[in-house]
This record gives sequence, C-alpha cells and structure tokens, in this order.
Amino acid sequence: MNILWLQSAGCGGCTMSLLCAEGPNVFDLLAGAGLTFLWHPALSLESGAEVRGILASLVSGEVPLDILCVEGAIARGPRGTGRYQILSGTGRPLLDWLRDLAPLAAHVVAVGTCATYGGVTTAGGNPSDAVGVQYDGAHPGGALPATFRARAGLPVINIAGCPTHPDWVTETLLMLAAGRLGASDLDALGRPRFYADHLVHHACPKNEFYEYKASARALSEMGCMMEHLGCIGTQAVGDCNIRPWNGQGSCTRGGYPCINCTAPEFEEPRHLFTATPKIAGIPVGLPTDMPKAWFMALASLSKAATPERIAKNAVADRIVTPPTLRKPR
Repeated sequence: MNILWLQSAGCGGCTMSLLCAEGPNVFDLLAGAGLTFLWHPALSLESGAEVRGILASLVSGEVPLDILCVEGAIARGPRGTGRYQILSGTGRPLLDWLRDLAPLAAHVVAVGTCATYGGVTTAGGNPSDAVGVQYDGAHPGGALPATFRARAGLPVINIAGCPTHPDWVTETLLMLAAGRLGASDLDALGRPRFYADHLVHHACPKNEFYEYKASARALSEMGCMMEHLGCIGTQAVGDCNIRPWNGQGSCTRGGYPCINCTAPEFEEPRHLFTATPKIAGIPVGLPTDMPKAWFMALASLSKAATPERIAKNAVADRIVTPPTLRKPR
C-alpha cells in the first residue's frame, strides 16, 4: 500500500515524533508491512516538478491512492478560499488538494490534534480560520463534511495527540495494511480505540500519591498533580504511561501535568495548563466515571489515611522518606 503524506498548518512535531519509532525504526517497520511513501514533504527526496507529477498521477487515477495522511490543521481563510496556505509549487490551496485527493483515497488519516480537531493552530482567535480534516473542534464537519467516507467506507481516522505517539501512527497504518481496522475500532471522535480506550492515568508513576490524594503544590514535586497543578490524566484518553515515549518518557513521568492533548479544544482550557480550576475548593474536573459525592468521600478518607512517607515525598522533588521495611519475625 502507498501513503501520500501532506503537511498543513502546524509545527511538524508529529513527523518529528514519528521518527522516534524504534525497534524497528519507522522505515523498516512500514516497509516490512508493505507500506511505502509516495511522498512525504520532510522525508522524501522528490521536490518541485517531481511532486507535481505524483499529485497529477493520483488525481488522474493513473496511480491509486491507498492512504492519505494529513498532518496539521487546514487553513480555510481568507473567506473560505484556503489561500492562506498554498501547497508550494502548485499554486493551489492545500484545502483544495485535500478535497480533491480525499475521495480518491482508500483511507484518510489525520495525524495529530491539529489535523484531527484544529488543535493549537486554531487558538488565539483562529485568524486563519483553521479546522481539522473532518472536525471543527468537537463538532463534526471540518475541511471535509461530517458525512465524508473514504473509498474503504471509513470516516477520517483521527490519530489525536500533540504530538502523536509514534506507535499510534505506525500501529494504525499497520492495521490498515492488514485490513484489521474497522468502524468498531474507532471511538466516538474517530480515534483508534487501541489507545483511546485507555486513560493517561493508567500506569502513571504518581498513582500512589493519587490514591492518598497526596498532592504536589509546585512543578517538579513528586506528588499527584490533579488537585493543584491542572493534571487531567484521569479524564484524558491515551496509553502514554503504558507505552512511554522512547521507552521511558511521558508528560507526567517528566513532572508536568497531562493537558488532555488527545481531546478536541484542549488548546484553550480557559485557565492555566498548570492550575486546577476549583469551586469551593473542589476541582471542577473529576475522574472519568466518578460521581462527585463518591470522589469527595474517598478523597477525605484517603487524605486522613495518608502515610507520613507519602505526605512528605509528595511535596519534595525526590524521595526524602524511603519505605520502612519491617523485619521478618
């Protein structure tokens, strides 16, 4: 199967992340599954007339398009023309290329939250009138209509994340190559369920502190960041702590709160990313599936039962009180 990758309005960070795929690397992994790039603007050698020739062969039907990957939001401005972003060397807006190529593709894959829902590109008043490929924030219908379906029958596959984990991209592409990704494998927002059925909270290294509601009060402290520092890993989808970046990294493992980057409209939470909004001292956002009354009751009991070791370590930047091991009798 072939892949055409277009980069639109964004930072290119999802491609940077993709290059971190390891064991095997991204090129060997895709090649082993029979996947090849027709063109990728950052990874391919072709440019200029060669790229125009590739695009022309796809539009004419001379070369079938198996997978169209789009990275970055789609700028529709000014006034719906899309001319804020011209695909270099073609004289045509990327918006027009997307609308021409998407119906020809067996599958359309939006890579990263900018491509899926608009993401950071739409923040700050959205002067370029940018949207996701098939979503405008949380609302169906973006550069492509909500009713769009690729040739194989699926809507746009939304690999959300800012950036995406490299495995989320490669696993999606490998599943498509194997014919193993169907409509039931996508959640309500079009995200592959193999990672969207998990929460960032799962396997978070701060879970011991979360269980006792032993909270950090400043960045770099070891405690749970939900109560004071804006972490919403208990509500955010993603297996970031189950299969960390480069085998060991994630936001919470690095001491920074989860900002729910796999969700629509995460980019403008209406408060600091590192602050937890509260009403009467109670966090507004509570863990998924947890009734507020239950959470408050459990939180009160947990705080009352917090071991001294956990309470002290929570507000330190390293372990200051190690576990006390009982001697065997």
